[in-house]
Amino acid sequence: MSSPAVEPAIKDPYAYDASEVETPPTALGGMLRRIGPGLILSASIVGSGELIATTNLGAEVGYVCLWVILISCFIKPLVQAEMGRFTIATGETGLAGFNHVPGPKLGVNWIVWLWAFMVFMTLFQIGAMFGGVAQVLNQVMPAVSVNLWVPVLAAITLMLLLGGGYERVEKLATIKVALFTMLTFLCALLLVWKPEYFKWSDLAEGLVFKMPPEGLSSAVAVFGITGVGAAELFMYPYWCVEKGYARKAGVRDGSPQWKSKALGWISVMNVDIIASMIIYTVATIAFYLLGAGVLHSQHLVPGPKDMIPVLSRMYTQTLGGWSVWLFYLGAIATLYGTIFAATAANSRVFADMARLLGMFPANDYRARVRWRNGFVWALVLIPLVFFYWVQSPVWMVKIGGVSQAAMLPVIAVGALYLRFRKMPEEVRPGLWTTAGLVVASALIIVAMVYAAITASK
Repeated sequence: MSSPAVEPAIKDPYAYDASEVETPPTALGGMLRRIGPGLILSASIVGSGELIATTNLGAEVGYVCLWVILISCFIKPLVQAEMGRFTIATGETGLAGFNHVPGPKLGVNWIVWLWAFMVFMTLFQIGAMFGGVAQVLNQVMPAVSVNLWVPVLAAITLMLLLGGGYERVEKLATIKVALFTMLTFLCALLLVWKPEYFKWSDLAEGLVFKMPPEGLSSAVAVFGITGVGAAELFMYPYWCVEKGYARKAGVRDGSPQWKSKALGWISVMNVDIIASMIIYTVATIAFYLLGAGVLHSQHLVPGPKDMIPVLSRMYTQTLGGWSVWLFYLGAIATLYGTIFAATAANSRVFADMARLLGMFPANDYRARVRWRNGFVWALVLIPLVFFYWVQSPVWMVKIGGVSQAAMLPVIAVGALYLRFRKMPEEVRPGLWTTAGLVVASALIIVAMVYAAITASK
């Protein structure tokens, strides 16, 4: 594997440095200035799951599955917070933590291998997003076909990601999240004043626990993707490491000073999680309401070849015909931002898997970057093959979404194991936080079992 040379000045974000230990901010304003990992996660979340899968579910079944969206967004951050807490307290990465879970092992344990398989399946989603952006660009420049735009986008992705550090990813992710979330929220707000698309009684119906059989596969995919999906749950600890939360707490030495710093940076992380949850929940609900209100009422469900023209109706029917260009801009930002953020994260996690398999020493950051860049190539080129093979972005998103949903119970079990068996005693969460984690994990497991039983009938 080859990659651009690593500059000597670049520090290894996975190694402790006593000079980086820092007292955490305690005021909310100071905490908000130190968030970042959640913004990158939001850039990954507010993408194919929201623009394609969520709106497609709304188009298929109307408002009836709104409760799926809300549960998906609200319960998984409790698992996310436990994984981040473990990383800050121990300095171990997400895969290293799950590698402690008992069970079959072949170099690494069964959860790590299941993660790798899940990510392979989510590459169908990435391929769908390449196709989605290419469809938008084809609408803008019809002379260039969708199949020609896809490799151009892949080349741009490789140029942006090879050798890129945390700061580059965070800046681009922040711009992306701000742009389309505000536009879509505005469209959903205007929807409320259009009685032909929106009724409060329909909204109330969507809060009742009810699963329409005809939309089950879409609902399961949406549960797997929306909010913090299974892939993002694995990603988050790595962004916490690269942001510096663990390094700033310092090496665990059992002292009151370390405990105070660790708990302080865990509090900053919790603010980061809550801020990102607000962002992606608002965006997800907005996308779902637009799909249920505009597309379902007109009996429009996005298909393989007309996905972008159909989805653009969410804007044109609420803002007017002129807004199609806003939709194009937002769709490019949303889908491409997810390609960028997800590939950046998955390449880091795969590089860490290579470390756990003994491919390079933990303290060899240059080797880590070489492996990371090698995986960037694979994570960009494989989705291209999938897109040319399947050619249906909606179904490709569902494939990835269902695989993520199936992985959620495994993650929930792993998070519980880390909490009760591996979490340092000094920073273990309190009774209410632990109860929330147990309830969230139980809901995730029950939801997936229910979906599996319903699907088998």
